[in-house]
Amino acid sequence: MQTILVVDDEPGVLSMTHDALELSGYHVIDAGDAEEALRVEEQFSEPIHLLLTDIVMPGLSGPELAVKFRVRRPQAKVLFMSAFVLVNIAHHNIQIDPGVPILAKPFSLDALTLRVRQLLTPSPFARPPGPRRVGA
Repeated sequence: MQTILVVDDEPGVLSMTHDALELSGYHVIDAGDAEEALRVEEQFSEPIHLLLTDIVMPGLSGPELAVKFRVRRPQAKVLFMSAFVLVNIAHHNIQIDPGVPILAKPFSLDALTLRVRQLLTPSPFARPPGPRRVGA
């Protein structure tokens, strides 16, 4: 079973997201802010496959959390969620790398589970890890 760490400072969003992902068959752990997420992650000994985090939060932003999280769990995927459009995110002095997946709030439960499934399901076209042969 894959594990998802959900981080959102809005209790209703956190609860709804947690329940939807759990009903979809994922093991879900959650946190109400970035600092709590880092504590939860540190105490969780099993793999965490996905960090699903709000972008704009009090304290550390979602992207700042993702950087710290990926230092300890480089194999984990990251999915941001936000009710702010990118222009408003920049207004909060938060930088998002181009191409990083963002789920716009409000989202439907179907959109949430579809996006998570897309990120956590390996592509059949993905190249397996290991050395590449050149010029064969």
